[in-house]
Amino acid sequence: MREVSRTALRRFGAHRAVALLFLAFGVAAAMTEPSTAANRVPARAERVPAGIVIVDRPGIDVVQIEGLIDPPNASLLLDSIDDAEARESTLLVVQLDSGGAVDVDPVAIRDRIRQSSVPIVVWIGPAGAGARGAAAYIASGASLVSMATNAKIGPCDTAPLDGRDGDGPEACEPARRVNAAEANAAGVAGRIDASLRNLLTDLHGETIAIPSGGQVELSTVAVSKDTGGKTVRQLNQDLRFTKLDIGGQVLHTLNAPWVAYFLFVAGLALMVFEFYAASIGAAAVVGVIAFTGACVGFSHLPVTWWGIALITVGLVGLTVDLQAGGVGFWSAVGVVALTGGSVTLYGGSSRLDPPWWTILLVVVGCVLLWVGGMSAMLRTRFSTPTVGREGVIGEVGVAEVDVDPEGVVRLRDALWKARTNRTTPIKAGEAMRVVAVEGLVLEVEPEAGGAIDYRARARRHGKR
Repeated sequence: MREVSRTALRRFGAHRAVALLFLAFGVAAAMTEPSTAANRVPARAERVPAGIVIVDRPGIDVVQIEGLIDPPNASLLLDSIDDAEARESTLLVVQLDSGGAVDVDPVAIRDRIRQSSVPIVVWIGPAGAGARGAAAYIASGASLVSMATNAKIGPCDTAPLDGRDGDGPEACEPARRVNAAEANAAGVAGRIDASLRNLLTDLHGETIAIPSGGQVELSTVAVSKDTGGKTVRQLNQDLRFTKLDIGGQVLHTLNAPWVAYFLFVAGLALMVFEFYAASIGAAAVVGVIAFTGACVGFSHLPVTWWGIALITVGLVGLTVDLQAGGVGFWSAVGVVALTGGSVTLYGGSSRLDPPWWTILLVVVGCVLLWVGGMSAMLRTRFSTPTVGREGVIGEVGVAEVDVDPEGVVRLRDALWKARTNRTTPIKAGEAMRVVAVEGLVLEVEPEAGGAIDYRARARRHGKR
């Protein structure tokens, strides 16, 4: 019975160590939801001859599944079923809002739901929520499906049933996306409930099937009179809410297709930026972290190699024109390749593709960073505050990095590319003297004791 849970947890655990790396940056363990173990109430049940169990107050478990059903969400759902069975809970409610499943086995998850000894109700809510693809298929295994007023369900994905022992494609309904009223009329959703509280109170006195067999008559409401004689209906069950812990939330977020895509492009862009900054600083660290996070997400998503290749070619194309100092053919190639890679990154799947506005934001952002930000940085870095560059010959500055034989020096509060003789390297922080200017490159030597070899002497005599 726990075989499915172990499989999902193995996949989940393989990347949990990497995901927890992101928690080290200011995330405290105290943010984790407090355990609900203290709220457990002993179960009391009474068997009646009709084969119906009337359950009083063992408590109701509510598990929240949002986003794609990936290894973290699958483990959460499967563990919640195990916990509800161990507590002999009155009911397990799955609050579902999902566009499908990735890197999990929907058939195995649905089979585990159908083996549950606790009644399971799937509530597709709140308003605006939906269950598509494999999420709709998994929901169909529950004792009852309820939907919020403006929720949607379908189309149900029959792909998990291909070549598998299952209930057949007819068990996977509906074949198109429908609203709550249509789903209720077709028998796909047994109830329409505007809120979770409405669902729980309206289930009072109803008899629903246990997936593994048998029926349960639910007791969820206590009816009493207030001081004015008015009838008051209150839940008579302890509610236990469960959702992903901090580590699971981080990994689940990284598995979101648009997040993994954004982190991948942002990570590469920041590393290129730091390369041209000629140092290792905050941008490089953030870029490596973003790139690592994208790789974690990609490990659970159906990424295409050509999408990755096109995005990489796009950034290389922008870099070629950046190096050339203008906007030209390679910039156009870069924009086209970057856009094409963004659209085809997940094989053109409509449920996984990043939203169009995300792609537009990333492409425009990259163009502005390369054409505007990086170009301005290079101009500032290698510019000089004087127009007559020959006037700097003989002046003294300081080496910013080792000049051996090339490096960067500071002169008149401006950074310059510099070159020195191999026999007279200059270490970072040492004083240097300008002996010649070739374009944007300074020929320098140590302030004292500089040696000039025959090649430098020949160049200098030739210019004279």
